[in-house]
Amino acid sequence: LGLRPAEFWALTPAELRLMLGEQSGAPAMGRARLEELIAAFPDREAPQGAEGDG
Repeated sequence: LGLRPAEFWALTPAELRLMLGEQSGAPAMGRARLEELIAAFPDREAPQGAEGDG
């Protein structure tokens, strides 16, 4: 790859796999899947008095 040792060791595993031409496996999540997760796990409002009490 032509990297210096410091450059090699600074890489993340994902960056190294990308440079080696390997696929990461699962494709990135799309908008439709994100919407499914939002619907399945909605944010809940904090109970009254919970914010700023610490």
